[in-house]
Amino acid sequence: MTLPLLQNLDVQEKRVLVRVDFNVPLDKQGKITDDTRLKESLPTLRYLLDHGASVVLLSHLGRPKHCVDPTCSLNVCSTRLAELLHHPVLFARDPISTATQIQCQALKPGEVLLLENLRFYAAEETPTSDPEFAKKLASLGDLYVNDAFGTAHRSHSSTALIATYFPKKRAAGLLMQKEVTQLDTLLTSPKRPFFAILGGSKVSSKLGVLQSLLEKINVIFIGGGMAFTFLKTLGMSIGDSIHDPNLESEAKLFLDNCQQRGITVWLPEDFMIADHFSADAKTQIVTRQQGIPSGWQGMDIGPLTLTAWQQALSQASTIFWNGPVGVFEFPAFANGTNELARCLASSKAVTVIGGGDSVAAINQLGLADSFTHISTGGGASLEYLEFGKLPGIEALKE
Repeated sequence: MTLPLLQNLDVQEKRVLVRVDFNVPLDKQGKITDDTRLKESLPTLRYLLDHGASVVLLSHLGRPKHCVDPTCSLNVCSTRLAELLHHPVLFARDPISTATQIQCQALKPGEVLLLENLRFYAAEETPTSDPEFAKKLASLGDLYVNDAFGTAHRSHSSTALIATYFPKKRAAGLLMQKEVTQLDTLLTSPKRPFFAILGGSKVSSKLGVLQSLLEKINVIFIGGGMAFTFLKTLGMSIGDSIHDPNLESEAKLFLDNCQQRGITVWLPEDFMIADHFSADAKTQIVTRQQGIPSGWQGMDIGPLTLTAWQQALSQASTIFWNGPVGVFEFPAFANGTNELARCLASSKAVTVIGGGDSVAAINQLGLADSFTHISTGGGASLEYLEFGKLPGIEALKE
């Protein structure tokens, strides 16, 4: 079923509800530390303003406990968006109040209004608790556009239920279109050989993706904390490294399936380990054969692994990467992730970054412009690769 496109909507003099993903990271002072998601919304917003629409923006920020939480207010985003857009951005503190409804109805073409954090309401995340919430949001606009790929894997009021109120008047924004196009290419027609790199700490969140990639990839690299569940099944001593004993049998089955299919699996051959989980912990390098002693834990891939992986990756035509290969938030254990990012940035392959912490590492290095595509949604990109569809995307289809 074809995804309806923003370009096919008549937006002239219409109020367009746009679900954006302004879930940006904030520091302890409440200042935005990475405005990538705001910048990614600009093409859709400029398109709407250039075509005579008024715009009402819907988003969430953080994880407020279904009540007003000043530390999760989107007001900081309205200020920064106005700077990026070079255009005034109004702000409404209560998305479903009568005052906000009147304010929306009074919007003139070219005006932009951002509503306060939708997750201040329990009905945003659990639509069945109050279906009227989505209905009230829908009443604020004439058309609905979902441009929030990062939340498209959630069946929330503003990402799924609200679309039902806009038959033939809903569409995917320009960012959503770009995300889906890039991931669809990975699913259907990647340039081969197709390599995937999966890292991060939890194997539980990645195992389903690994299984789905069996049908598509030629080579896979497994790093980060999730690697230790696989290494333990191969008999390695992993010390106090993070792992999931409940998934060891599934990890072993995955490795067996790769072997049967002729898929090359790269696991780390050496590690930087620490005597405790801290930025200033005592460290040493050990090999897989030596193992990690009790009381120590793996924190990053080692130099042998990095060199071998860099050489292997030079053979790829397509590379998908999700998740750091070490505890990169500690500078002492960021080398593996940073050098991998530099390697991929200089690659001639199609390079797709599947959101999440990998993006943070890339942005810290100033390498964002060196990749084919950087997804704005880590969880969403992984679920799309696993299932080929997402609730927020399916809701747009007629």
